[in-house]
Parts: sequence; C-alpha cells; structure tokens
Amino acid sequence: MPLAHLPPFERHPLVFLTVCTAKRIALLNSEPAHAILRTLWQHSTEQNDWWVGRYVLMPDHIHLFAMPGVKPTPMAKWIAQWKSISARRLTAITRIQAPIWQRDYFDRYVRTTESYHAKWDYVRNNPIRANLVTAPEQWPYQGEIHELRK
Repeated sequence: MPLAHLPPFERHPLVFLTVCTAKRIALLNSEPAHAILRTLWQHSTEQNDWWVGRYVLMPDHIHLFAMPGVKPTPMAKWIAQWKSISARRLTAITRIQAPIWQRDYFDRYVRTTESYHAKWDYVRNNPIRANLVTAPEQWPYQGEIHELRK
C-alpha cells in the first residue's frame, strides 16, 4: 500500500485523531456535549473544510477520523477552532471552568484499509473496555458524519 504522503492519498489523507479534555475531566458523555461537537463537525463538513467520519466521545476524550475537504484549514488550526468554540459552549452549560481541552492532540495518518478497520474496532470498543456498556452499539455518544472509506 502507498504511504499517506504519496499518491494517490496526498490530497485526501485519512487522519485518526484523539483529543483529550484538560485534566481528563469527564464531561463529554452527555447529550449536550455530543450535540455541540456534532454540530461543529457537520458545519465543517458542509463547508468542505474537514470531513469528519466516524467518532466516539468518551467521558474525557474523543477519537475521530477526519479527512481534509476541498478547501481545508490546516489541521492544527481546524482542531483549535472547534476546540475553542466547543469550550465556550460547554462552559456555558456546565460548571466546569476553562480550559476544557488539553492543548495538544494525537494524530496519525491511516495508510491502509486494514489499519482503518483495526483502529475503528479499537475505538468502537472503548466504551466496553471502560465498563460503560456491554456492546458498542449501546454507547449513545458516537456516530458518523461523512462516510470516509479507506
């Protein structure tokens, strides 16, 4: 398989991201947090900035797959934008003070179909490993905004 930075993936690499809350505060496993993040990611997809595919919100971190759209903002700036907006909205509905997010994040290019499926299996089973549910489909804070195939 070709590497993500070589053709044919150079224009549209698939990225696996993990973003954590500051001090690993558990605040993402709620319908309001889910709605805030999903709305921001849908807007990004509609603007052809970054397309968000499958994601899982855990209480203190997020795993998601994303791909640059037609007119992408640099990845670090895009992440900073949705973290900033979501932080303002989350502090408005919770008693948690800023900062909401850790400053950094983890990213990895997904180079093969096998790697994508392995990462997705790992991510979708996170709620089971955390003893939050007994089956992946029981976890309500997950979804897919744009179908991204590898």
